[in-house]
Amino acid sequence: MSSAPSAVLEADHRELVDAFESFVRRELVPLAADLPETDDQVPSDLRAYVRKRSAALGFYAGDYPEELGGSGMPFTAVVLLHHAAGRSGCPLAQYALAGSDGPSPLLRHGTPEQVQRYLVPLVRGEAARCLALTEPQAGSDAFRLTTTAVRDGDHWVLNGRKTFVSNADRADLALVVTATDLGTGAGPTAGATAFALPMDQPGLRIGQRYEGMSGEPLFELTLDQVTVPMDAVIGGAEGVGAATALAMDSLSRGRLVVAAMCNGVAEYALRLGVEYARERQAFGQRIGAYQHVQEHLVATRAEVEASKLLTLACARLVDDGTEAPENAALAKLTASETAVRAVDRSLQVHGATGWVRGHPLEFLYRYVRMMTIIEGTSEVQKVIVAQAMGLS
Repeated sequence: MSSAPSAVLEADHRELVDAFESFVRRELVPLAADLPETDDQVPSDLRAYVRKRSAALGFYAGDYPEELGGSGMPFTAVVLLHHAAGRSGCPLAQYALAGSDGPSPLLRHGTPEQVQRYLVPLVRGEAARCLALTEPQAGSDAFRLTTTAVRDGDHWVLNGRKTFVSNADRADLALVVTATDLGTGAGPTAGATAFALPMDQPGLRIGQRYEGMSGEPLFELTLDQVTVPMDAVIGGAEGVGAATALAMDSLSRGRLVVAAMCNGVAEYALRLGVEYARERQAFGQRIGAYQHVQEHLVATRAEVEASKLLTLACARLVDDGTEAPENAALAKLTASETAVRAVDRSLQVHGATGWVRGHPLEFLYRYVRMMTIIEGTSEVQKVIVAQAMGLS
């Protein structure tokens, strides 16, 4: 493919992106070559190795301060790295950058003790975490919480059930969001509160396991009379009832990271489609010469370029101090829907070749579909944007 029009926006961090792509090619691609084609799950020990190695090179949680183990890079650079991971085509590349198992913006608001105990090991790739927010009867309405934290003297007692928790089986730490009862007898009155709980906390148990379409497992977490001290609240006393605002900050950055990964995956799928269309012969000529094949690939090119520009513009706004939820929602909506169409079109260009188990597009077809669901469904993103437009 020719150089992308939006490449000009990558110039500021070209050296960093080149270094990351070199790391992926040099170290991760050979490791990925040894993975079984019929197994979509990456072993936990291999994920941990990739995470630690990337952290040592300064890529993993690069936007965190150097004193915490990061590289102090701007958020725009982080977005470009996730884009590069997605377009690499290497299944291990996504684990080289902080995602749902890495440091959480929630912990940026932690007390100094919590930052040292929990955030620093996450930034350095030495530990993994999970986020327990979604509940069985809530789904997209994430803060309709039935899991409760009841104040009992100088402790909190947590009870409830969480579902669709990523990384629970390999996490060292769970970030658990609950409704808050101050123990006055009036029921939950203080809003949502986030707790940092070690996974070996008595009463915290991994429940049912779900297998996703792309092979990624999800889990239930049950909390049965989990008794924790006051300092388990993220942010200390000021964090009681403050989890909704803190989580929205976390979700906004998370959505831009998902958008960047989607743009990269879409670009990778487009590259596969273009290469195949240039080589495949049918009815006496390359299939790329046929108008209907060109329509698939050119339409994808236009949508991917527009989505990349939008995501990068939103990331730059974050660096300038503007973290409007509607910006992240619009970027995530656009990028995830674009990625689904890009993979679908490229698979159509490949025909049965792309449909066969073991082909990159067969996996991407299953993998990319979840991107319109995680970090808030496309419908939720539309609601956020509509509210910002004054339509509800």
